[in-house]
Amino acid sequence: MNNQEAKFILSGYRPGGRDAGDARFGEALRQAQVDPTLAVWFTRAQAHDATVAAKLREIAPPAGLREAILAGARVSEAPAKKKNVRRWPVWLGLAASVAFLLGVTAAMWPAKADAAEAPLTKFAMSDALEVNKHGGHGEENNELAGRLGRVSTRLGHTLPVDFAALANSGCRTLNFNGRAVLEVCFQRNGKWFHCYVVRCEDFPELRAKEAPEFAVNDKVTAMTWSDGEHRFVVAGQAGREALAQLL
Repeated sequence: MNNQEAKFILSGYRPGGRDAGDARFGEALRQAQVDPTLAVWFTRAQAHDATVAAKLREIAPPAGLREAILAGARVSEAPAKKKNVRRWPVWLGLAASVAFLLGVTAAMWPAKADAAEAPLTKFAMSDALEVNKHGGHGEENNELAGRLGRVSTRLGHTLPVDFAALANSGCRTLNFNGRAVLEVCFQRNGKWFHCYVVRCEDFPELRAKEAPEFAVNDKVTAMTWSDGEHRFVVAGQAGREALAQLL
């Protein structure tokens, strides 16, 4: 099995590991575990699928959609001799509704973060432009920066963060709405990124979203996710593709 065949199979793998026990995905999953290129693609595809599914769940169907579908079904069951071209606008309307919903979903992802989270993400994106204000020190800060800089470290998951130790040993600490935000700078593939970390307990208004989400403005791209204990925002000016390669 080559990577193209594995991608075709894994494109049907549902996010969250619900298909982990399905033998039909076994060989493709094993290949993703040993092939770094396929592993990166699979992680990004799962994050995309999870985000799109979450956005679709937030969209309320148009009023009267069920009734319109049932009415169209009754018309389609009528004898062929009673066909009436006037029924087509109903189906065209349904198709337009579906296209509209998909368009809204595509527009919403990945450019916009959750409304409650947007201020924190914007804060990080703005700070990422302040090139003269960055820099931390201390053993914990340097160790985390080194780990983040390694190609083998895939973001979008839990990171080894001791928030108190980082804050007390020299990690750059910012204040956002009276709450602490830690920042660690790191370099990957010749490009600089900034990792911002907050404790979830300090920001209870943020939803615990595990799948990475992206936000973009004219100069900075940011990626945010949570491991349940901490929320991470990684921002940089290298562009969305460079950021996505960290997954």
